[in-house]
Amino acid sequence: MKHLIIYAHPYNGSFNHAIKEKVIEAIKAKGDSYELRDLYEMNFNPVLGAEELANVAKGIVSADVKKEQDYISDCDIITVIFPIWWSNSPAILKGYIDRVFSHGFAYQYTQKGPEGLLAGKKSVVISTHGAMEDQYQAIGMYESFQKTIDMGIFQFCGMEILAHKYLGGAVASTPEIRESFLNEVAELY
Repeated sequence: MKHLIIYAHPYNGSFNHAIKEKVIEAIKAKGDSYELRDLYEMNFNPVLGAEELANVAKGIVSADVKKEQDYISDCDIITVIFPIWWSNSPAILKGYIDRVFSHGFAYQYTQKGPEGLLAGKKSVVISTHGAMEDQYQAIGMYESFQKTIDMGIFQFCGMEILAHKYLGGAVASTPEIRESFLNEVAELY
């Protein structure tokens, strides 16, 4: 299996970094291959400008976006790793989705409605957040993320969601809890 890891956290000392390393370790242990797209390290431009948007409508894709689309086309499983900040993904990841998962590549509209063009691909989403899991559950955040991220992005594009792993209370967690989280992440692969 070919894996594509899309990673969106700027700090190498973060728990998200440890998660990324655990995912890579688990993929290697299975004998699978992977590509890592570290959006901050790449200094990925998340801004979808007017000219680029007009070009997408004409089927013209910029070189940086085409490169990312090629990585997606070449993989079987996409893993996205990011922290939840202010009830959303980091802006750089949102911009990546806006620019790379574009009309004509990831989806199209037909007479019957939208059609996902990434059918056959699978995704794993791993999100950390500071609030405790029961707090997010009580206010409906997980349901919201399921609708906006899992269904609204990946399933909309035709992909199968293998898992969306939420790791709550990450900021104040103990080393033992973090180790338990990392073991849970490894089990996804």
